[in-house]
Amino acid sequence: MEQLVRFLARGLVSRPDDVRVSVVEGETVVIVELHVHDSDLARIHGPEGRTLRALRQVLSASAGRRKAMLEVVDAHAGPAPGVGGEE
Repeated sequence: MEQLVRFLARGLVSRPDDVRVSVVEGETVVIVELHVHDSDLARIHGPEGRTLRALRQVLSASAGRRKAMLEVVDAHAGPAPGVGGEE
């Protein structure tokens, strides 16, 4: 899952070298934290959050029976508001 999110995010942003992904796996939950450059946050969120919603759907489909949560982390403010799980 980490490689999948990294691959998709790198294709969306203007600074692919700044993309970092960290994963915390549990028995029933997988939390994926996506770190991108501040200037790329809008690209990840997309218009009306549609790009982020699509990323979450792909992640959820790849997680199998576990619940997958994607958090976009802003280096200056912590997790973005409204980000943190499936919608």
